[in-house]
Amino acid sequence: MENKNKFENQISDSLILAFCLSITGGFQDAYSYYCRDKVFANAQTGNIVLMGGHIFSGEFREAVHYIFPVLAFISGIYITEWVKYFFKDNHKIHWRQIILFVQIILMVIVGFMPETLNVPANVLLSFSCAVQITTFKKFRGIPFATTMCIGNMRNATEFLARYHISKDKEAKYKSSYYYGAILVFALGASFGAVASKYLHLKAIWIAAVFLFLGFILMMIKRDFKNIENDIRKAEKNIISDFIEEITFLKNIFKK
Repeated sequence: MENKNKFENQISDSLILAFCLSITGGFQDAYSYYCRDKVFANAQTGNIVLMGGHIFSGEFREAVHYIFPVLAFISGIYITEWVKYFFKDNHKIHWRQIILFVQIILMVIVGFMPETLNVPANVLLSFSCAVQITTFKKFRGIPFATTMCIGNMRNATEFLARYHISKDKEAKYKSSYYYGAILVFALGASFGAVASKYLHLKAIWIAAVFLFLGFILMMIKRDFKNIENDIRKAEKNIISDFIEEITFLKNIFKK
């Protein structure tokens, strides 16, 4: 069980994967805001605030634009737990790769949806963000969010304060890690805003490309791990055969 957990950490703990997902997180938020009726794909707090404002202003039709993404986000979290439950012991494909594949498909679909379908498009985007944040919670053992900044900002500043108080180098490292993640998220959002301006509704396919890179990265790491295991097994077999040969020769000389 310990080896299995170690294996899972190795294939989903990569910094490159974390940054690919953070770029995607920022990109999705910018895309949904600029191309899909100013709805946030990730920031459900903002959606709830805007929804409440429209409801109390009697603008119920506008409020619908925000309530469905919130419900989709909740559904994404719930469904992800079931995916993990059913596929966590699958050795052919990692359950996190299944989530990434689903996200890629959803973003490809969203890119084909016209502006008249902005509500369902935002539902798919919010669902995608929910499964991402629920699936990828830690990188290198550090709690980490790839679709929003507030938690990362809090952790970054807390660790920075701890470093200044105790001079703990590990706290300094973690603080830099979090601030780096925030920067990457911001770059993803900026990239999403520019891409949305020129590519319009098709811009979301760029985010799908980054997710595909993450999918490939996890697959490569899995292949390297399998090769490593095969080499270790071969080494054990060689050593075992060598010991048997030595034992056999000893028995001959004793006779």
